[in-house]
Amino acid sequence: MPLKITIRPIRHQDHEEWKALWKDYNAFYGREGASALPEDVIQATWNRLMSEAGPVHGLVAESERRLVGFAHIIFHPNTIHIEDTCYLQDLFTETECRGRGVARQLVGAVYEICQSRGVSSVYWHTHASNTAARLLYDKLATNTGFLVYRAKA
Repeated sequence: MPLKITIRPIRHQDHEEWKALWKDYNAFYGREGASALPEDVIQATWNRLMSEAGPVHGLVAESERRLVGFAHIIFHPNTIHIEDTCYLQDLFTETECRGRGVARQLVGAVYEICQSRGVSSVYWHTHASNTAARLLYDKLATNTGFLVYRAKA
């Protein structure tokens, strides 16, 4: 059953609830225990989300006065469009709220923000094993087939 959700920009007073969701998100991707993000990285991420001047922005999904999900987006120039593009870097829904429309509404809100800013494209990636999310993503966007490579610089 869909939840009654409010999607809104993240606020300073969301810090503790966001941090708990952020911890769960990172654990989902294996960043927990000895592999957990250091506290200075978590704080830097929060500071970027709170900076009105930076390219990093956050949305939260709220239900019954508690946070049940978030989306972190980054606007940046690119080499294939004149206008900026939007990278949906992180998208997370609390486990017990999955399959109830939260992620779909968060992505829809990202699309609306992009349209209001004149940004015509949004992209993101997820792990190939994230089959539940991919079922939704396949309805909302095109899988371009590109793979992500990462290396230490």
